[in-house]
Amino acid sequence: MKYIILLGDGMADYPIARLGGRTPLQAARKTNIDRIAREGRCGLFKTIEEDMPTGSEAANLSVMGYDPRQVLQGRGVLEAASMGVDIRDDEMGMRCNLICLFDDGRIKNHSAGHISSEESNEMLQALQKEIGGPGLNFYTGVSYRHLFVGQGLDPRLECAPPHDHPNEPAEPLLIRPKLPEAKATADLLNDLTRRSWKILKDHPVNQRRRAAGKDPGNSIWLWSPGKRPKMWTFKERFGVTGAVISAVDLIRGIGVYAGLEVLKVPGATGLSDTNYEGKADACLAALKHCDFCYVHVEAPDEAGHEGNVELKIKTIEDFDARLVSRILAGVDLSQTVVAVLPDHPTPVEKRVHVRDAVPFAIRAPGQSPDAVERYDEHSCAAGAFGTVRGDEFIRAVFQK
Repeated sequence: MKYIILLGDGMADYPIARLGGRTPLQAARKTNIDRIAREGRCGLFKTIEEDMPTGSEAANLSVMGYDPRQVLQGRGVLEAASMGVDIRDDEMGMRCNLICLFDDGRIKNHSAGHISSEESNEMLQALQKEIGGPGLNFYTGVSYRHLFVGQGLDPRLECAPPHDHPNEPAEPLLIRPKLPEAKATADLLNDLTRRSWKILKDHPVNQRRRAAGKDPGNSIWLWSPGKRPKMWTFKERFGVTGAVISAVDLIRGIGVYAGLEVLKVPGATGLSDTNYEGKADACLAALKHCDFCYVHVEAPDEAGHEGNVELKIKTIEDFDARLVSRILAGVDLSQTVVAVLPDHPTPVEKRVHVRDAVPFAIRAPGQSPDAVERYDEHSCAAGAFGTVRGDEFIRAVFQK
């Protein structure tokens, strides 16, 4: 048997008045995802519990059947694994965004206008030269998503994910210690952030971006601290080999710790212009030599963060027509379990992640379908699975 999880990051949403009270999933044309729901069994999945941060790290760990309370050590260390950066036991990793601040110090966006990796690398090199050094290192990732690694630092910090705070003043959102012992670390990291403002303000990359009418990357933003996690692999847990396909280092890094082969697809961007067909073809190729494939598409989440309902609908439709359709046509459905879901909702009218349970559908050979006809938040709530938590979803996929 082969197994596929198709994950549209942030696809779930709330009813929107200008869509006639429908969600983007209800408004989108998605015949292939609807087919999975119609021929399979559906339900809701509480991927983020009330005591966990509303991030993709906790949500995707849950989808893969890990308990974030036990294994989540921070987003940065997961991304480090994808980037090939080894986090030692005496080091702490953090996500380092390049973000755009308004002139008055408010956060304009969490992505510096979706700055390119090449532009970011120029600025990360300047930051390393000016404020980095032994025990303080910046590493270039993808687009605005980068990595900071510090030696001898205390991870007991309260951080604000920048995508959760659009239009809010940056200064009150800087890092705070959870315990007095972590104050020195918080002070050091906040000093790095403030110093980045002067370094990046008139950096040549930002001069060129402003001249082109683009948002500058005029601040770093450090968040999600943690140490190296310890995780059981999929082979150890379920006896399967597998691969992960994603444009973002977070998902790739989870894959590394889960013992999955990380497949990088040319043209996979994490945005609406991503190479959907390339991801589908990589999945089909991977299934020739492994049992399981986790295909992650970031685009709906980014559209949600932008507050762009039309773009979010388009990303869902492209996910369906250009990726899901291609995969369904390329596998033997009599020998393949196919599941589809988001990791969390990213409502366009809120522009942030929320904890609401997400709809899922699992089409398994030999399993009779339930009465659900369409894939969306409302329809799946009436599915045979009801609401699942913890590792119930992944065990349903693997029929364990």
